[in-house]
Amino acid sequence: MIRLIATDLDGTLVNSARLLDPRTLEALTAARDAGLAVVPASGRQPFSIAEVLSGSWLAEGIVIGANGAVGVDLATDDVLFETVIEVEAQTRLFHELRQIYPKLACVSIRDAGATFWPEEGYVGMMDPGDHGREEVLKHYPLEEVLGEPSVKLVLRGADVAPEEVRAVAEGLGVPGVKVSTSGAPFVEVAAEGVNKASGLQKLCARLGIAQDEVLAFGDNNNDLEMIGWAGHGVAMGNALPELAAVADEVTLTNNEFGVAVVVERLATNGWSL
Repeated sequence: MIRLIATDLDGTLVNSARLLDPRTLEALTAARDAGLAVVPASGRQPFSIAEVLSGSWLAEGIVIGANGAVGVDLATDDVLFETVIEVEAQTRLFHELRQIYPKLACVSIRDAGATFWPEEGYVGMMDPGDHGREEVLKHYPLEEVLGEPSVKLVLRGADVAPEEVRAVAEGLGVPGVKVSTSGAPFVEVAAEGVNKASGLQKLCARLGIAQDEVLAFGDNNNDLEMIGWAGHGVAMGNALPELAAVADEVTLTNNEFGVAVVVERLATNGWSL
């Protein structure tokens, strides 16, 4: 029996216009009404998850943000868990990468995802609305950006692809960090051992839900651990090949109601696989 549905957001739960389709919401509402927990798990920060899902009950529930580093109950603003990157680790990683990519810039995300500390070069590369930040952003000296622990450190270069930076960062072998990409135009860094699977493990332990009672959906590199860990991992039809390779099944794309198709099938089976 499935007791918890975890789902990535961009490229998975919402369509390419970043909208939650009524069919998908109806399927997840049926799951909720049957007693299942439904948990968005995203690289986004909790407030940004709530903005994307605004107008639905999903914007008022438990979410996992920052690729598993933080869990928040949006209804109460309670922080359920938070894991940060230590200053020494993030400083070493960034400076080693900047020696290779001189135009690389960073931002430190802190306080369970609520605060945003970018250096000047990073702000200049942002498009309006990036990271859910619509306001005019202040920037900070690099030593202040790196001088406090981060829930997530974000790296961005105007002249290099995120996947290249990720591969190089992984090759550096800096202890204390976990590097991933999500299809966005930047690299996301968490503390070592932190990913969506580790966040789900923390949440499931709180809720008394076993690993084999978890159904998870995803499409990108930052979903790999979650899809592999879940009792039943589902890759979207638009997922990266490496994600599809570790999934238990591949559904339709996020524009073809891929999440809804699986959840509807689950409902007809009495919420059992």
